[in-house]
Amino acid sequence: MKAMRLHRLAPISADSDGPLVLDEVPVPEPAPDEVLIRVTTCGVCHTELDEIEGRTPPPTLPMTLGHQVVGTVARLPTEGARFKVGQRVGVAWIASSCGQCDYCREGRPNLCPDFKATGRDCAGGYAEYMTARPAFVYPIPDALSDESAAPLLCAGAIGYRSLKLCELSDGQRLGLTGFGASGHLVLKMVRFLYPSAEVAVFARSATERAHALALGAAWAGAPGEAPPHLLHAIIDTTPVWKPVLDALRVLRPGGRLVINAIRKEGQDIDQWLGLSYPEQLWMEKEIKSVANITPDDVREFLQIAAEAGIAPEVQVYALADANRALKELRAGQIKGAKVLRIAPR
Repeated sequence: MKAMRLHRLAPISADSDGPLVLDEVPVPEPAPDEVLIRVTTCGVCHTELDEIEGRTPPPTLPMTLGHQVVGTVARLPTEGARFKVGQRVGVAWIASSCGQCDYCREGRPNLCPDFKATGRDCAGGYAEYMTARPAFVYPIPDALSDESAAPLLCAGAIGYRSLKLCELSDGQRLGLTGFGASGHLVLKMVRFLYPSAEVAVFARSATERAHALALGAAWAGAPGEAPPHLLHAIIDTTPVWKPVLDALRVLRPGGRLVINAIRKEGQDIDQWLGLSYPEQLWMEKEIKSVANITPDDVREFLQIAAEAGIAPEVQVYALADANRALKELRAGQIKGAKVLRIAPR
């Protein structure tokens, strides 16, 4: 089979050949407790940039990246089959957890110390076939196309988890800092789940701000600008610290800032020296981070997306063009989500 694999960590630049190599490799042999999946589409995520450039690197190389996978079941496990051959399924960021620790027993496997990630700790969906544990494989609702469903498995599911952590109520005001694949799906979610809520979007690009307004945002401005009213909650999806400080300034007393980022550039405490406690953090404002997703997040969000008709705007690429998609993502050439079409259904 064909697979786009990462052989070495390296910066992504427009004039480089890589970073991925199109390899011919054997179809993976599933373990007795694994499903073999024929991949049809796989989303391209910012986290892949972090893996390639070494901020959250795979433990072994070469590695097949990709954790927003849609395909069909090609072979079932020997015991406890939950699916049918030919059934359309998805695989997300969470590949496995220990199942025994306190976090797993509490229904929070996203915090498990033995958390394994698809496309980082085990081979992912930038390939024609992959294997997965059945507990971390999800039926795809008929209402969702393969191309639409792929970004929902990460950008959508992590956006849904972020929104849950905001504890937003209908009629309140939500801010979104950054407006990429996750941000535009959160906006669509809010309009379905909280029809009287207002959304303010902070984005550097005038194109992204116009896109947000077209999708129903009540206000859109550049980072650092102030919306007409203070916000009850804000979701930050940026990789840098300054939007966090800017967000705290426009968060109302008792509000909550949810940081949805796998890492922040410039981890030094120096980045926080501009924090003004009385102006930005006082009055019982809260800061909460998002760590991974749970299977429940994926299942719940896929159902919501199907019921609400939530479908991301996508740009589709061939598997062999994965490097082009990644370079465009690195350069900020984003509208909606990028998806690799690997095999027709």
